[in-house]
Amino acid sequence: MKQWVTEPMTLSIFRWPVRRWSEAQKFVLILNSQEQPMKFMIIVKATPDSEAGRFPPDSEKMFAEMADYHEQLAKAGVLLDGSGLQPSSKGWRIRYDGARRTVVDGPFAESKELIAGYTVIQVRNRDEALEWSRRFPNPVGGNQPAEIEVRQLYGLEDFDGLVEPGTADRFKKIGME
Repeated sequence: MKQWVTEPMTLSIFRWPVRRWSEAQKFVLILNSQEQPMKFMIIVKATPDSEAGRFPPDSEKMFAEMADYHEQLAKAGVLLDGSGLQPSSKGWRIRYDGARRTVVDGPFAESKELIAGYTVIQVRNRDEALEWSRRFPNPVGGNQPAEIEVRQLYGLEDFDGLVEPGTADRFKKIGME
């Protein structure tokens, strides 16, 4: 059972409960749009401050704007997930050299290559994702420079001809469509 954080604590972005798409909602969305729903990840880029675990001076205002935005996403039925990430000093990477794996503990040097949080949305098309992402509040608050990146997630249909039907069914069976 998932538990949702209800206070900012040490997260870069406030974590809200999300609306999951029921099979009926997916069916109605497909019927109404004549398109396959698309998933996008809005990636909040890390900053030296977020990597140090520091929040902006006007944190309450930033969290309120994030809460408002994510409530709008949830109300529209497009929010799938979202969360802030702890600094990379609390994480690790796994490096692969063939079958050999090496664990590398954080922190990691280039904060501009790291992410501080994410929001995953499911929409009808790229234009709708672009419109929602344009409304994303400044993730560091105020008039500070910041950057988000938006990337489309693959769906199983993107791998038609590459993945055997039995393998695709295994992913579907565990809810990875």
